[in-house]
Amino acid sequence: MDYISIIILVLTFITLMGIGVPVAWSLGLSSLLTLMVSVAFIPSATTIAQRMGTGLDSFSLLAIPFFVLAGEIMNRGGIANRLIELAKAITGRLPGGLLYVNVIAAMLFGAIAGSAAAAASAIGGILGKRMEKEGYPKELGAAVNITSSTTGLIIPPSNILIVYSLASGGVSIAALFVAGYVPGIFIGLLLMLTAAIFVKRKNLPGGTKTSVKELTAKFFRAFPSLMLLVVVMGGIVGGVFTATEASAIAVIYTLGLSFFYRELKWKELPAILLKSSETTAIVMLLIATSMSMSWVMSSEDIPQSISSALLSVSDNIWVILLLINLLLLFVGIFMDMTPAVLIFTPIFLPIVTALGVDPVHFGIIMILNLCIGLCTPPVGSVLFIGVGVAQTSIEKVVKPLLPFFVAMIIGLIIITAWPGLTLWLPRLFGL
Repeated sequence: MDYISIIILVLTFITLMGIGVPVAWSLGLSSLLTLMVSVAFIPSATTIAQRMGTGLDSFSLLAIPFFVLAGEIMNRGGIANRLIELAKAITGRLPGGLLYVNVIAAMLFGAIAGSAAAAASAIGGILGKRMEKEGYPKELGAAVNITSSTTGLIIPPSNILIVYSLASGGVSIAALFVAGYVPGIFIGLLLMLTAAIFVKRKNLPGGTKTSVKELTAKFFRAFPSLMLLVVVMGGIVGGVFTATEASAIAVIYTLGLSFFYRELKWKELPAILLKSSETTAIVMLLIATSMSMSWVMSSEDIPQSISSALLSVSDNIWVILLLINLLLLFVGIFMDMTPAVLIFTPIFLPIVTALGVDPVHFGIIMILNLCIGLCTPPVGSVLFIGVGVAQTSIEKVVKPLLPFFVAMIIGLIIITAWPGLTLWLPRLFGL
């Protein structure tokens, strides 16, 4: 291994990030500078450009812009309101019920939209003022909203699981999607349990009891929104269409549903398309530059060297998984999820698969690790959105946020140690 190249790659990336250069540009520029150690500028620039183009040349990546667009349509089409009303009808009468409503609504909306940021913005925006009005501590509501919004990245359909499939060299997207259900719901239950402790300590108010008639009415109002999951996942698992085709169907379904609800107007579509294009462009640039860095790292034998270093510490699978989890938790604090998945999957996946870990199981472990990073500064995007929506500060949110961090880490430990929790559903469907 050429240690000079490694030092240049790491130092330039950290320096560029430190001075405020966007992540995508930091990835691309550090890859270019590293390659220039052994190759002239023109061939280096050409190679990086080719690798960026090649990295985007994947049919499965077409699903990302469609799922992003479906999420934007849902955010503006009244779907979030109906899911929140259903969650309130189920748990709203319990003491501190709005906290449980937040978790359930975030799981439902995040799963359908596939975006933690969209869930934090939509659910927090609707429930935040209601919580404050009913006497809930603002910072506690923000903490619940921030952490629960990440469950939608594990519960399918999820864009980041598609990115992991690409980085892993072809792990089944259908298997990853099905595998995400139980761990995602499990994390949601742990967050609700943590919220219950706060409810008891702070004696939070409960809501009014919902009659069977009202619960039934709200269920049927939300039923068309819930059917999106059945249509998308049923089609993928049943082999009717691919994940990419399912994403296009999701757009058509959510668009039709939003017009059916009469909460979306034709004049709003240009703004929705523009917002979706901006989000897609950011994600695709991150993917392209991350793929160029992955290629540079491979050419310098970095994955093999890290693998040798880890295996020299121990060949015990639990020790290796513990070390990888700690590394990913650290990485998630400083790096956005998409580049982290693209860079570290080719490094860690061969190590764990050689020790007998299923690639689908490891994918869920990796995504859950990085979900925790989304809730931590300095680059925790969901943290900043949740704090902004709640109109509070990070300093005030940190204290109530810590118990929910602990709950997510406990969930990570259990999911890591219990592969069956992740794999039994894919095996049930023969994936």
